[in-house]
Amino acid sequence: MIRRALCVALFTLVPALYAVHATEAPPVCQTHSTALLDALARQDYAHAGTDFDAAVAQALGADRLQAVWEQLQGQFGRYRAHGAPEARTLVGQPMVVTRVTFANEDLDALVACDADGRINTFRLVPAPPAPTAHRSEHGEPNGVRQEPVAVKSPLGPLPGVLTLPAGKGPFPAVVLVAGSGPQDMGESIGPNKPFRDIAMGLAAQGVASLRYDKRTYVYGARIAGDDRFTVDQEVTDDAVSAARMVATQPTVNPRRVFVLGHSLGAMMAPRIGGRDPALAGLIMLAAPARSLLAVSAQQVREQGTRAGSAEQQIAAGEQAIATERKLLAHADPKHPPAGAFGHAPQSYWLSLQQYDQVKVAEGLSMPMLFMQGGSDFQVSPSADFDRWKKLMGGRSNVAFSLYPGLSHLFMPAGKTKTIADYQAPEHVDAKVIRDIAAWVKAH
Repeated sequence: MIRRALCVALFTLVPALYAVHATEAPPVCQTHSTALLDALARQDYAHAGTDFDAAVAQALGADRLQAVWEQLQGQFGRYRAHGAPEARTLVGQPMVVTRVTFANEDLDALVACDADGRINTFRLVPAPPAPTAHRSEHGEPNGVRQEPVAVKSPLGPLPGVLTLPAGKGPFPAVVLVAGSGPQDMGESIGPNKPFRDIAMGLAAQGVASLRYDKRTYVYGARIAGDDRFTVDQEVTDDAVSAARMVATQPTVNPRRVFVLGHSLGAMMAPRIGGRDPALAGLIMLAAPARSLLAVSAQQVREQGTRAGSAEQQIAAGEQAIATERKLLAHADPKHPPAGAFGHAPQSYWLSLQQYDQVKVAEGLSMPMLFMQGGSDFQVSPSADFDRWKKLMGGRSNVAFSLYPGLSHLFMPAGKTKTIADYQAPEHVDAKVIRDIAAWVKAH
């Protein structure tokens, strides 16, 4: 789905995604997959598509492959290596999966072939992170406890942790809803775990929390070929399930359950609130007030410029987003267009097209807290946070907090203002956590 290592980035364009349904993957498919990646590694774009079928060859010619490969390196760091191909079955579809290592993150190349061995599917998707180690209940400093729990989802249980303050409770509780991509419960990126920081910090101040592995993290292989997948399946449905589950815990006050969303999770928080009116309030960290594609276009331009990408590459990324927006504007909601864009099927983008988070938030009466890092280069303090303030600022139960010098992760901002900054070990700023706890206790 959407990029993991940019876990808190709502969306970062990786246009090397072109998929049709495969029929059979003969052994020669592994050979062709390796030949494709070998050619890309040596920048031999003219021969990289030698084994494409006609449809993929038309979509990914030499110029397009070069633009994609260069944009990947501008986004994820310089290419380093790729591993041995592995034959797998993803959602009933035979695939050749090869780990591709870039300087800042790993991706998986997914290749499928027709009966003649021609490549008719080529996708580059986030490599799944190592499984989360789930420990049994144990003590933490200041008497904080962490209890393993499971959130129900249609595909199966989602492992989670209920973090509890010292004492018996019942405590107010906050459900942490992660940003885009297959996030683990810590919302891990590099050495950083912002959700663990928040959970432990809240518990030290008397507020419980629930964090959980996202459906796309636990069941990513089963979701990969689902061409009807939506943003509600990625975020909303499981967040509602988590909030209702935590309200049944004997250590939690069921009338004081809040949802805290970060990035995409914050964007979907108003819909979560609309579907669970029993919630005590919403906390939105780095919430976009624009469409996801509008935010993406700004990221492509600004991040491409900082990474030193050629103007032609940046313009190609912007044009791809403009084309996608035009396609969605004329799409039939009941019949999503075929294919995919970025890392997600068109059904996903169409589900976002039909959602206006500002309009939904304006229709809610529950308390809300908007928080924004002043040095966030992914969700704009001016284009997004200021728009929320302009449209929602007149309400007595809506509060806003801006934190100068903090990043999209609500950690001290780095120097490069690119995703490379997220590889430096940091922690969520203590004032942010104190402000969340104080707001929760006041409501």
